[in-house]
Formats: sequence, C-alpha cells, structure tokens
Amino acid sequence: MATQLNPASHHGGRNVDCSDEEWQVRQQLAACYRIFDHLGWSESIYNHISVKVPGEDNAFLINPYGLLYSEVCASNLVKIDIDGNTLDGSPYPVNKAGFVQHSLFHRNVPWAHAIVHTHTTATMAVCSLEGGLQPVNFYACNFAGRIAYHDFEGITVRAEEGERLLANLGDKRVLMLRNHGPVILGRSLPEVFILHWSLQRACEIQLATMAAGKPIVVPDEVVAVHHRDLAQANVPGHVAGGADFEAWVRRIDRIDRSWRD
Repeated sequence: MATQLNPASHHGGRNVDCSDEEWQVRQQLAACYRIFDHLGWSESIYNHISVKVPGEDNAFLINPYGLLYSEVCASNLVKIDIDGNTLDGSPYPVNKAGFVQHSLFHRNVPWAHAIVHTHTTATMAVCSLEGGLQPVNFYACNFAGRIAYHDFEGITVRAEEGERLLANLGDKRVLMLRNHGPVILGRSLPEVFILHWSLQRACEIQLATMAAGKPIVVPDEVVAVHHRDLAQANVPGHVAGGADFEAWVRRIDRIDRSWRD
C-alpha cells in the first residue's frame, strides 16, 4: 500500500495521458526526487529512483537523464519497460547505468516496487571502508545482519554483472556496492525513503565517531533486542516510512509545488 497524496488539497496539472493510478505514483515519485534533492542526496543529473507502474507488468518510471532532481516533475518522468523501451513517448533519454541496474531488480525481485541508488558522501565513504557499516550507533543497529555487499566491477552498464548483483543481494533490501554506493529496494517509495534516511544517518554518525576515536560496538544480543522492538517506533496506521514521507511532502510543498505538474 502506497502513501496517498490528497488530490483535494494538493492538485497538480496533469500533462500526461495515463491512468489515475499511474498519475498518483508519478506524483509520489516526483515528490521523492524533490525530497532527496532538498536533503542533499542528489548527484548532479546522476543516480536514480524508480517505481513500478500500477497494473502494468514490467513497466516502471524513472528520472529523465539530463535533468536535475529539482527539475523532475510528475509529467516528465520517463515510463519504460524492463527491456528498455520507452512507453510514454518521452523525449528524454534514460541513464544506461540506471536502466541496467533498476530493470535487473524490477525484473527479478517481485516485491521490489521501488528502488533507489545514490552517491551521497557518507554512504559512499562507508561503502569504501573495509568492514562497511558497523553496529556502532542506533541507526546502524537497524541494518546489522540485514545488508549485503557487492564488490566494485566498474560502472553498472553491463548486463552480465546482473547475476552476481542478484546473488549478492540474496534476501536483503540494501545492497552496498563497494567503492560505489547503496542500492535500496522496497515495497513502496515511502519504505525506500525511510531506509535511505536511516542508512544515511547511520553512515554519517559512523564516520563522525571514527574521526573522534574508537567506536563502541553494540553486542549481538543487544542488536537482537533492538531488531525485536523496532516496529514499536512506527507511526500507527501508516505503512513503513509513510508518516515520514508525508511530512517531507508537506515541507517541499511549502517550498515549490511544481513537482506536482
């Protein structure tokens, strides 16, 4: 279940011929790009967030290659299939590295309705550290035993790397590409948002702690208790990350509502 944007209170101009369900998801994805940009998680015109199109097999939406995240809106997102065919007549190209990586996971991981890949300084730095993310802070404990790693093989434009990416992902939702950056998969955009937010904080705090001195490693038995009790932190009545996502939608609406068009 996706977080719903209220069309009565937030109306954007609809410039694309699509179903109501697709327009809803287009607006949610556009909001996600603007939130990432607002939080400093964009990387010029690079990196990618994608989401499956409701009711259409093998179709997903992704950012137009060449636009900044601050320029992404619901109508200029590109609709493509997992074979790389543009489905909505968009004049924009799609970043090949984004297509190869995202189509691989959308094709082979049925529950992965939303996928994000970023190059933030903190997450890339931890991806480049021997030992990767360590259970040395609250947020890092969220991910202890729940992330996977994939060794760097160069830019992800070769389909033959896909088998190794999938094998290394296994049953996890976060794949740390060593020397590169994270790939986060989820059942919804709010879920990948909150996973990325938590991972970003975990990496920032780990780097700050390591710069200050020797980190205190949280024991496995305490991590297990932390995992057991995490669900109690969810806001009642919301999907994972839903309340957080809605709060940031309100924030970006106060700044610039053009993402809705």
